[in-house]
Amino acid sequence: MTSSSSTPRRTVLAAALAAAGTAATAATAVPAVAASSSAAPECARSSVPDCDASAAPGRAPGLVDNRFWSSYTDWRCGAAAGTRAVAGRRPGLVLDTPAGRTDHTDPHTGRTSAWEYASWTSPVHTPAVPATEVIASWNAHTPAGTWLQVELSGTYSDATATPWYVLGRWASGDGDILRTSVDDQTDGRSTVWTDTFAIDDAASGLRLVAYRLRLTLYRTPGSTLTPTVWRLGAMASDIPDRFTVPATAPGPAHELPVPRYSQNTHVGQYPEYDNGGEAWCSPTSSQMIIEYWGRGPSAEDLAWVNPAFDDPQVCHAARFTYDHQYQGCGNWPFNAAYAATYPDMNAVVTRLRSLTELESLVLAGIPAITSQSFRKEELTGAGYGTAGHLMTVIGFTPEGDIIANDPASPTNEAVRRVYRRREWENIWLRTKRHNASGKVVSGTGGVCYLYFPERPSPAQRKALAALGIV
Repeated sequence: MTSSSSTPRRTVLAAALAAAGTAATAATAVPAVAASSSAAPECARSSVPDCDASAAPGRAPGLVDNRFWSSYTDWRCGAAAGTRAVAGRRPGLVLDTPAGRTDHTDPHTGRTSAWEYASWTSPVHTPAVPATEVIASWNAHTPAGTWLQVELSGTYSDATATPWYVLGRWASGDGDILRTSVDDQTDGRSTVWTDTFAIDDAASGLRLVAYRLRLTLYRTPGSTLTPTVWRLGAMASDIPDRFTVPATAPGPAHELPVPRYSQNTHVGQYPEYDNGGEAWCSPTSSQMIIEYWGRGPSAEDLAWVNPAFDDPQVCHAARFTYDHQYQGCGNWPFNAAYAATYPDMNAVVTRLRSLTELESLVLAGIPAITSQSFRKEELTGAGYGTAGHLMTVIGFTPEGDIIANDPASPTNEAVRRVYRRREWENIWLRTKRHNASGKVVSGTGGVCYLYFPERPSPAQRKALAALGIV
């Protein structure tokens, strides 16, 4: 989430709120159309398949559930209030007829503007695993004069309901609103920590057993502008507390030709984006994989960057992943959304259940951005410790060790690292760890970003389908 040099702001925030015993109510969302949880009329037709597809073939059972809406049928199945499904090579959702108008004051600029809006609410999804955490992600294009908001509402295992929680207010640019997470959202039983919905006390047995996502699209009043959303969904999970995970047997050796970028070559550049390059592990990793897939910003896109800076595309990624509330570039869904602004790219935030699943992706040609935290002595050869750091897994050696492009390196040439399999596997998949002072703190439990083209190869599609991603 953040670099090796700083404590993640979401960690600091969580500790502060826990100490205060906060009971703040969920933050009020920008007005959105109240949408029924029932499906749209087309879904009642016999020619349309099950709108939830909770038991889709190939879906991996167990600790993690992925559900993403992206097909024309998916968009027709939601409850629309002024939005419209669009068919074609890449089906999507657009703003058709505004359902209302509202004034929104950007909390980071103080600027108040009027917006027309419309909404789409997903069918109720019942994840295969009652969840302690949910992380949403979306892929969209928001031309100047538009933006979007994503919310979640769910049902607890005791049949009571959550409020509507805001999971992000987002635009691909920063001229209309400043993309932001929303703090202080809790009902005393669950809380949104920057980009993650979490049950407050998992030991109580309380779980989220169903949820809906609501998407609200905004545009300048009187215009014909619209965001286009191609993918919306979430990863729900219930990863048990664990300091260690079982070792897995190595799979085939394989390495992908992913470009190498160091975040540390950007130290001091554009400090308004989370203190400059020293905290840019997430956007630096994102940029590496975007370019692996043959995409990247144009010269026009990069015109704002100081021409004296090397690798200006990394500066660009930092600016356009920056979360103005979190005050960092490590918002997980914002990184995925940035990657998906490039032509025909999909991106999701998910969890993998094992290193074997990660090996299957790499073998199919899909690198992954992984989140982990560790003490310096826990990862041989890293040379640093971190409370939260992103790196790109690009391959495996014949011995099964991890080949990673680690942006916390002094130069681009030094980015490629080989880490011991057993050490790396444990620090990535565990949910509990001891920090340098001996205090028990959390681990990320296998969180990763997956970026892939709209039309993956058959082998890539098979690997993604096995995880319930496509």
